[in-house]
Amino acid sequence: MSDPHTEVTCCSTPSQTDPSMPASLQWFNQMVPHALAYAQQQKENGHPLVGIMCEYAPRELIMAAGGVPACLCGGSASTIPAAERFLPANLCPLIKSTFGYSVQQSNPFLEMADLVVAETTCDGKKKMIELLSESRPVHVLELPQKPNESDALAYWQQELRKLQTILEQRFNTQITKDKLRRAIKVMNQERKLRRDLASLMQQDNPPLTGCELLNLKSIISCIPEDLEQYEKAIQDLPGRKLDPPAKQRVRVLLTGVPMPHGAEHVMELIEKNGGLVVCQENCTGLKPILEDVDERAEDPIRALAEKYFHLPCSVMLHNNSRLDTIKELVRLYRPQCIIEVIWQACLTYDVESARIKRLAEDTLRLPYLKIETDYSRADAARLAMRMEALFETANENKERQDT
Repeated sequence: MSDPHTEVTCCSTPSQTDPSMPASLQWFNQMVPHALAYAQQQKENGHPLVGIMCEYAPRELIMAAGGVPACLCGGSASTIPAAERFLPANLCPLIKSTFGYSVQQSNPFLEMADLVVAETTCDGKKKMIELLSESRPVHVLELPQKPNESDALAYWQQELRKLQTILEQRFNTQITKDKLRRAIKVMNQERKLRRDLASLMQQDNPPLTGCELLNLKSIISCIPEDLEQYEKAIQDLPGRKLDPPAKQRVRVLLTGVPMPHGAEHVMELIEKNGGLVVCQENCTGLKPILEDVDERAEDPIRALAEKYFHLPCSVMLHNNSRLDTIKELVRLYRPQCIIEVIWQACLTYDVESARIKRLAEDTLRLPYLKIETDYSRADAARLAMRMEALFETANENKERQDT
């Protein structure tokens, strides 16, 4: 069975020929083979594999049940044609790519999965999940859509308790408070290490590119060797110089849709055309790791519910916390412009982009660029021209501020 997940991603290609790259970063260029070997070993040892499709899925609950959580979000354009035999052509490419892997049976993590946990983050994904559930065991977490309502958090807690029951029954185990606290502790450790790595981008001369930082994550959370490599990277990176130097590039805050493994081509374009992504607000960046879970909470389920409930996803009504997050990240990372990426047919992010544009231009006084694209690279030349124009404006603004 072929495995498109093992294809080299665009962001990792330059790094593999860079002699200045520490071994800790090179480790993550082989993230998929490492994760696959870990998953296979865990399965042999009797641990179930649970596929997840969104950052709202609490990995801690899966880990406390003895399971291995693996992200199934598709990032390959090659699986989309197979999905379009069943799904509309004008659907989000992430949804189509994910389902295409199922049609082709070409994602080993999905093929090994004993359960898939999915979330009601958008209508397209919900209907795709219906099709997926015809051939896979699926449990759906229903998100409360109005986070400001008084009963929203209580409803979300109940959804997590239902998931706890499903995991216990399916895997014949008991998720105790102690098991949950241990899982919370190791997830907090991973989140902190990734935050520490991301904070290196706050420097005037960051020691890594945005593409390199994006690579510093895994399909599977909390693999012990990954945690060791995160720690080594934090030690190895200070003092490293980029070529061309970071000060010669335009600092970019990237927001919008997640960029799953294999779908990082917009990041590559930004950094090939004079930009440096110093901050990634999206779900494959800082958004899911900004907040930890209370390890000493009397009720760990409630603590988990509170942490995951605070994710500022565009699916939520009155998603003001996303704007607050961007304002704080602008203060910390000092970008010269904001680029928002939206996958075609991602309606929630597309509609919300009007608010992000106003925030960037009217409140933060930063040039803003909205990019709507898919997994193909047919529009690369056009996007590069738009980026260059944005960076020219950003540089002109910087020159005016410096004089």
